[in-house]
Amino acid sequence: MDQQKVMSIRDLNRYIKVRLEGDPGLQDIWLRGEISNFTHHSSGHMYFTLKDESGRLKCIMFASYNQRLPFAPKDGMKVLARGGVSVYERDGAYQFYATAMQPDGIGSLYLAFEQLKKKLEAEGLFAPHVKRPIPRFPRAIGVITSPTGAAVRDIIITLQRRHPSVPILLHPVSVQGTAAAPSIVKAIETMNRLAEVDVLIVGRGGGSLEELWAFNEEAVARAIRASLIPVISAVGHETDFTIADFVADLRAATPTAAAELAVPHAAELRQHLSHLEQRMGKSLRLLAGKSRERWQHAARSPYFTDPRRMLLAQAERLDRLRDRLTFRAQSQLGRAAERAARLNGRLAASSPTEQAAFARKRMTGAARALELAMSGTLRSSRNAYVSLVRHLDALSPLKVMGRGYSLVYDEKEKNLIRTIGEVQPGDLVRVRLADGRLDCQVWGIQGEEISNG
Repeated sequence: MDQQKVMSIRDLNRYIKVRLEGDPGLQDIWLRGEISNFTHHSSGHMYFTLKDESGRLKCIMFASYNQRLPFAPKDGMKVLARGGVSVYERDGAYQFYATAMQPDGIGSLYLAFEQLKKKLEAEGLFAPHVKRPIPRFPRAIGVITSPTGAAVRDIIITLQRRHPSVPILLHPVSVQGTAAAPSIVKAIETMNRLAEVDVLIVGRGGGSLEELWAFNEEAVARAIRASLIPVISAVGHETDFTIADFVADLRAATPTAAAELAVPHAAELRQHLSHLEQRMGKSLRLLAGKSRERWQHAARSPYFTDPRRMLLAQAERLDRLRDRLTFRAQSQLGRAAERAARLNGRLAASSPTEQAAFARKRMTGAARALELAMSGTLRSSRNAYVSLVRHLDALSPLKVMGRGYSLVYDEKEKNLIRTIGEVQPGDLVRVRLADGRLDCQVWGIQGEEISNG
């Protein structure tokens, strides 16, 4: 057998899986087909086969994805499925892992909707910081919609009911078909050029995805975003969402709701103004009452009823303050004089003459103390020296040898012989006496027992 690598089935399946999942062309793709062998497992996962006239493919959609499906898949249903291709390693079979699914028929429109939504969102057209605030009290309202639909009637009725004094400028457009998107774009540009309104309502009544498609066109979305006038989108019903809703400055669930968001309710404003008027009147009356009470209190004050007595009281208070001021001034002058006297004494004591005399006295005393200390130290040192000399003389070997003792060294006089074990018969030794040295030879050795007493 040659040296070629032998792979296990598991390794091969895993290798193929990695290659498939790493191929961008096999991930995030859409497939069109008919569902067959559909099974909704108790785990929540969906297992089915997608087939068309030329082939079939096993598919799985995990529960975390199929919980968001807006419809219930079943056998025979034609769908568009979104997902990627991978391998089920145990069986070595490749299959499609679906992450989204739509019934076929609106699938192509849905794809176009998702693609445009993703594109415009990436450009920042949906960002909250680019949206303009809707004026609270607009001078005029512009309405861009079909002149014959129910939406324009609902908008006008609601605007007139809520605030009949606000003018309404209607720009009729086509809201369905191929001409709808260019018509809406032109109307938005015209309203901006005329600059006669403060808010634009752009929308139509409800309908299918195809009927609402004009509001999913890129040109309409960019026209809304480029508008200098704030735009309220009012397309379809509450559950309908279009690209125009995402790009507009404010989304209304219905055309009627758009009219309610565009203008305040005049009756509510009048009620609010009446409430403010009542609050202001109450506040003014309360303020006037407090001012009256303050004036009456001031009028009863002794300053007005008996001003002479108040002046006399103040004069008396002024006299007491003058006395206190005089007493404090005198006290402060006395303390200042005492402090000056103390400072003069300290200054006199700190004069150079006094300091020099004091230093001279201290130096004389210190010299006398130093002389006494030195005399005592010399005397003590001399006595200690004499004592040490006497002690050293008593311990001197010469002193000991003078009493009849001697020291025995080896021949070279380097080592002192202390025991008989350090010499042998015939060895030459040197004996040092008090008055000289003897050169001797050992003729015999005799040991003695030493008593331990």
